[in-house]
Amino acid sequence: MPVDALHFRQHELAFRTQYAELKERTLGAGLLLPGSPGTLALRSGTGFSYWYRVYYSVPRKQSETLVCKDGDSAALEAMRARMDFSGWASDQVSALRKLGFQVADKAVARVLVELHNQGAFEAGLVLVGTLGYMAWLNELGVRAVASRTQDIDLARRQQLKLALPVPFMRTMQATGLPFFAVPGLPSSKPSTSVKLPGVDGLRVDMLVHGKTLGAIVRVPELQWAAKSIPFYDYLLAAPEQAAMLAGAQCVPVRLPQAVRMVWHKLYSSARRRGFPEKAAKDRSQALTLAAALASDDARALKKAGRAAPDDMLKAIRPHAKTLLEQSADHPELCDVLREVLAA
Repeated sequence: MPVDALHFRQHELAFRTQYAELKERTLGAGLLLPGSPGTLALRSGTGFSYWYRVYYSVPRKQSETLVCKDGDSAALEAMRARMDFSGWASDQVSALRKLGFQVADKAVARVLVELHNQGAFEAGLVLVGTLGYMAWLNELGVRAVASRTQDIDLARRQQLKLALPVPFMRTMQATGLPFFAVPGLPSSKPSTSVKLPGVDGLRVDMLVHGKTLGAIVRVPELQWAAKSIPFYDYLLAAPEQAAMLAGAQCVPVRLPQAVRMVWHKLYSSARRRGFPEKAAKDRSQALTLAAALASDDARALKKAGRAAPDDMLKAIRPHAKTLLEQSADHPELCDVLREVLAA
């Protein structure tokens, strides 16, 4: 068996159909209710009665949101419908998790829901990194092992098309989670990340394209800053609408094209220095996606490879032998690698 052979399989058609229905209904649902579906409670006082939604906004933290004045049947029924949908979606996510679909944790869900409700993904924000890989496994109907991550990597190729600025820090604080800004290095530089307390606390990073790895770039529409990553202009070209399963929710997001994600992850793996385990993770994710894609549409994978900048491919070519060894069980992928990486 080849070293580090790729292990994945297709979900059954019925399970892929179940995911597709959940995604389709979620994309048409509009704003999502944060947290658990909750219950309705009538509160009386000062001579008036009001309906509230009582729910857990984050784990172990109960919250209440005003729905309407008692007697406003239209508003009350609208909230009941949203809560019913939230409960149905929660049941679907739970079932899909048991079937082997990729589901991130509740803290990730809370962040993604807030960004969705603020219109950030619709405006062009893109989910990248390991969460993007997990989302693509679900989109492709592929079951594979994905290492858990405590990072949310967000990226934008160009200025987000927002009607008004959406301050990033305020959005993170609106989740109800105790995010704090990670100081820049040196401290005079602006922050590009927020994090939850603790060594394993969730971290949210903002990334953009730039020729110099790690350079700081202002993101004025978010009143924030981002770190630059080479060739992100290639990765983020024409992102696709998709969904991310997290906590008990399905959240609409935008993802890089899977075929471009393959080649950029191979580049990232080749360029990593001092973190062999991260390089191996990037390579494994890239080849798993590539093998799944090559079996259905090798032409699209080749086309994306040929469209990659020359310097990207030059960085990957010295590792071609290792890539072919790891892909030996997938002849369609080997054909793609040989053709694209030929000097």
